[in-house]
Amino acid sequence: MEEILEDKSVEPGPLAPDLRLPKDPLPRGESPRRVLIIGGGFAGLECARRLANDRRFEVTIIDRTNHHLFQPLLYQVATASLAAPDIARSLRQILMKASNVTVLMDEITDLSPEIHSAKGKSGQAYAYDYLFLAAGVQTSFFGRPEWEAYTLGLKSLTEAQGIRRCVLSNLEKAELTECEEERSRLMTVVIAGGGPTGVELSGAFTDLVHRSLRDDFRRIDTSDLRVVLVEGSSRLLGAYSEKQSKYALKRLEALGVEIRTDTLVADVTEQCVHFADGSKLEAAAIIWAAGTEANPLTRQLGVPLADRAGRLTPEADLSLPGFPEVFVGGDLVSLKDSKGSFIPGVAPAAVQMGRHVAAVLKEERRLENTRFKEQKLELRPRFRYFDKGIMAIIGKNAAVVSSGKLRLTGFLAWLAWLFIHILFLVGFRNKLSVLLGWAFAYARNTPDTRIIVQKQE
Repeated sequence: MEEILEDKSVEPGPLAPDLRLPKDPLPRGESPRRVLIIGGGFAGLECARRLANDRRFEVTIIDRTNHHLFQPLLYQVATASLAAPDIARSLRQILMKASNVTVLMDEITDLSPEIHSAKGKSGQAYAYDYLFLAAGVQTSFFGRPEWEAYTLGLKSLTEAQGIRRCVLSNLEKAELTECEEERSRLMTVVIAGGGPTGVELSGAFTDLVHRSLRDDFRRIDTSDLRVVLVEGSSRLLGAYSEKQSKYALKRLEALGVEIRTDTLVADVTEQCVHFADGSKLEAAAIIWAAGTEANPLTRQLGVPLADRAGRLTPEADLSLPGFPEVFVGGDLVSLKDSKGSFIPGVAPAAVQMGRHVAAVLKEERRLENTRFKEQKLELRPRFRYFDKGIMAIIGKNAAVVSSGKLRLTGFLAWLAWLFIHILFLVGFRNKLSVLLGWAFAYARNTPDTRIIVQKQE
């Protein structure tokens, strides 16, 4: 069976793309299989690209936006280091040469796996033979949805631009006001969550005000901006080694970030964070980076959820129990790797999942015309995750990298972070734009994306 499921001529990936397919592999008289991909993130896009121009499949990829977003760099849009087009690219443009792929901008609101159908917010219904659910996650408020009205999230370009607008506008208001109490509130940023997002945001904000904006204002000192990072556990970056966590703590404190570990948020009201110990902190910008939950669609599939965040535990081949035609990928997956560790919700894992699902569909389609037709489900290979590590940047010239036994901190880790993120950006234009932007900002400490575009009411 290994000869059937493995193409040793192509690397890397849990399953290599099949480059041996004939030019027109669709058997005469047969219709292509309809593949519906929900989500244009790393997993969904990779699956669509792997199925591109394979006439055995008719692929529809649906996303509520019209672009693929490089989420790891969202914080740089939020902190005025990059512009939105630098980290996003039109899905239609990416897939324009894939003749069998249709891109639609819609939001799926209902799933009916029993009848192989999905329904969009537009009212349109989408029938499928195979479904790949890779709709991503959203901000979680741990059962307190009312906090959303008073906080800023970071899961989309709109939210990133909202954070930038809020913080930069608050500095402008602080320049105007004569009231010291109001100025203090306007120049306080609270970030809830000491994971990679919170650490990267807090480091970038202090870099912004200490380096980039220090000579821009006359009535305020931007270095007085108070950045408070709040974490409920005993240390930052819980997924990293204790040594790296301590490094991140010391680095952020050296930058001027106020760190509060072992601090639980009890309530959030308008421009005020209330803590479990009874204290409170007034802040004109409250950023929530404390947790995520799966897209609500996972609750419509009729299968048990893996956790309170709504994630799913699929079969070894990434299909759902009881629904072999439904696959799940990306941040929606709660699955352990061969070492017994949970697969992290990072871009490389999502890409590998998208690649795996596409390869499974191709292999299954081929087996349908062989003597193994009745065994095609049994012959599905299991998903094997290749751990490429995790990393987080901590301001200029500093980062932490954890990959296998490799543990890096400081400038070398920062260089590795920069190289990897450039490598994963989609499209030559994006890579060149980001690289030039970073080089200019590094040399001059003056990012060009500080324009405030007011939100339309």
